[in-house]
Amino acid sequence: MKRRTQAERIELTRNKLLEAAARGFSTYGYGNVRLDDIAREAGYTRGALYHQFANKEELALAVIDWVSRTWRAEVGDPAEAIADPAERLLWTAQAHAIYCRRDVAAVLMSLRVEFAGRDHAVTKALTELMTPLKDTIAKLITRGRRTGSIPAGPPPRALASAYLGALEGVTAAVGGPPHDKELTMRAVRGVLGLPPS
Repeated sequence: MKRRTQAERIELTRNKLLEAAARGFSTYGYGNVRLDDIAREAGYTRGALYHQFANKEELALAVIDWVSRTWRAEVGDPAEAIADPAERLLWTAQAHAIYCRRDVAAVLMSLRVEFAGRDHAVTKALTELMTPLKDTIAKLITRGRRTGSIPAGPPPRALASAYLGALEGVTAAVGGPPHDKELTMRAVRGVLGLPPS
């Protein structure tokens, strides 16, 4: 068995801490979670956590970035290969439902609810994450209307917000298999004005 390099061990520690933090923020909220508990759940000491992250805010910002990168790799990037805007949005919805089967996926919604309306670095990071995503969805809706794959309806930005709301709402409410993909697809089809499959 090959021995891990120091860089690999540091990355493994960091990922375990981020995963534990995502679970902790989702379960207890940013304000209630204790860094000692996050370190313990990850299997490390508080010192190991502070070696990686200066404080809770830095940890939360790293979690947002980590979840964003994993979502992009598993959902966003593969979706870009789909040319038809309606099919791309439907595929994204299904892939998002699968992604949300992990307990750490709910952290972004939990943090958005907790930090709504607050002037905080976490709020800024979440806005910087969601705004381009909403813009991309609105552009896909506009393109889909031009090609005829998405029917006319509310303005694209409003529809993009509703699409994201449907994704988050259904996956949070259903909480995983066996019906998460089907119900997410139904909700998204309805929001986009597409006929049932």
